[in-house]
Amino acid sequence: MPIPPRPDSTSNPPADTSVITVELGDRAYPIAIKSGETGLADPSGFASHFLDAVGDCTHAIVVQDVAIADSAGSMITQSLKSSPLRLSVIQIASGETSKSTDRIAQLWNEMLDTAADRRSVVIAVGGGVIGDLAGFAAATFTRGLRLVQVPTTLLAMVDSSVGGKTGINLPGGKNLVGSFWQPHMVWIDTDFLSTLPEREYISGLAEVIKYGVIEDADFFEYLEANITAILQREPEPTRTAIAKSCESKARVVADDERETTGRRAILNYGHTFAHAVESTAGYGVMLHGEAVSIGMQMAAELSVSLGRCDRELLERQTALLAAAGLPLTWEDADVNDMIAVMARDKKVAHGKLRFVLPDRIGNVELVGDVPADEVAAAIRACR
Repeated sequence: MPIPPRPDSTSNPPADTSVITVELGDRAYPIAIKSGETGLADPSGFASHFLDAVGDCTHAIVVQDVAIADSAGSMITQSLKSSPLRLSVIQIASGETSKSTDRIAQLWNEMLDTAADRRSVVIAVGGGVIGDLAGFAAATFTRGLRLVQVPTTLLAMVDSSVGGKTGINLPGGKNLVGSFWQPHMVWIDTDFLSTLPEREYISGLAEVIKYGVIEDADFFEYLEANITAILQREPEPTRTAIAKSCESKARVVADDERETTGRRAILNYGHTFAHAVESTAGYGVMLHGEAVSIGMQMAAELSVSLGRCDRELLERQTALLAAAGLPLTWEDADVNDMIAVMARDKKVAHGKLRFVLPDRIGNVELVGDVPADEVAAAIRACR
């Protein structure tokens, strides 16, 4: 089925590229992209932007990954200490295993212990796991608290912190329980990336490359020309990559916030395969971006075999993913197990598998009723 085109009225870049707005009417919110401004006490610092974004607030609940407690977490809490807010801090263990029913129940009780009320605001500080978990807690505690996302990984900066998706995993699948809950602000400080381990940084580049494939051919070409500098975390190209990715996701979310028109489905390019990879490998074995890279390769292989795109697209995608240091294959892929997981995917319609597939760089479509043998062949091609 065709994906509705992006309206021309939203294609122009914002005047201030350091602040991108997700246009959702009276629920619109800013994505602030800064460098080295988090701990500042003046109006450019986090606390000032936070108070402007959330309005009436007496209590900040920082839910943070324990791994960044002494870095990004400390900067956020120090900034907030300059404000009159009551401050609570809750630590979450690193890793996908924290997105569980047990941990969300524990988090709800920890929030209860802080005496959280409707004037409390949850601040999620960490990668995608923290954003998803804390976001779901904010969406559900007392039927909804305000949320601010402070992503500290590249993957979270360009993907999970924007758009309002929150959730936890079940043993049978990823993100099967959750809600749409938009933040009041997303705060991105590129200085947080300086201490990010190399493997995690590279993992995030899969989502960056995805945006070029799904809706921005010019951005894909920019990445081809600048991937080495981005790998070296040079400030200007890295900020550009983050900003262009956030602009792309903000456009898509504004067009289709709750996946009702099909437009937002393009963000799932490679993800049906990737979630099956993660599920069958066991959560935490493979980083999300690594699975997405492999999933994108499987999706492109499937598109080629179905005659929806030429092999040059696959070759360009392969070259860029490889240049970024991302995995292209998974030798332990089990065809039957992966297809069984895909059958439970949220994009399944009337028992039929559906995939987001490219027809050219910069455009994808949601394709339904894909034969299982073609899906199996695409998986085998990436083993």
